[in-house]
Amino acid sequence: MRNGTSNHHRDEAARHERDVVELRDTPVPDDNQFLALGVSRPIVEVLWQRHIDAPFPIQEATLPDAIGGRDILGRGQTGSGKTLAFGLPTLTRIAAGKPAQAHRPSALIMVPTRELAMQVCDALKPLAKAVGRSICLVAGGLSYTPQIKALEGGVDLLVATPGRLQDLMERRAVELEDVQVLVLDEADHMAEMGFMEDIEAVMATIPDTAQKLLFSATLDHGVQGVVERKP
Repeated sequence: MRNGTSNHHRDEAARHERDVVELRDTPVPDDNQFLALGVSRPIVEVLWQRHIDAPFPIQEATLPDAIGGRDILGRGQTGSGKTLAFGLPTLTRIAAGKPAQAHRPSALIMVPTRELAMQVCDALKPLAKAVGRSICLVAGGLSYTPQIKALEGGVDLLVATPGRLQDLMERRAVELEDVQVLVLDEADHMAEMGFMEDIEAVMATIPDTAQKLLFSATLDHGVQGVVERKP
């Protein structure tokens, strides 16, 4: 598992991951750094429109290997730019395949809280649209009905909190046998909140061939075991 690290670049990262009201309408330059890292042009065009011009350290460290299909361990705090570090390779991977079937997402991003799930979903939604892929949020505190209805229609990228995901798996509303990419964001926080068993259950369900992108500030609370887990 390739290791990427990042310092705190909170001010710039906040700008990097927020919505920009005034979209840029000039063409993407050929020397764009995201293009050089292997990010597809449709995604880069959306980033460019939103004034996201250059990768942050954690993205530079992880994107080439992640886009190349390798498993990644990225160490980064909230606000370090890690949403794009895992979101860009995930969308690149699933965009190259077939659209998801009903109840069977092609990629899964697990995060510890509903608030973070909403932020991740909002950040990746325009990028998913650019490559013709759907994205859906499933989290506690929200109605089951629209989440189940979306899954019935086929969801390419599922952003989920562990508890709600487990509930939907028990209801057979979601099946993980087609997952090509698994992302664990803030894995240490999920473990600290008592979700390690849920994480292990998910990892036991997805295919052994699925790419795993794990982002964590530390390797405490059992995260090291997840990193070292073998199929």
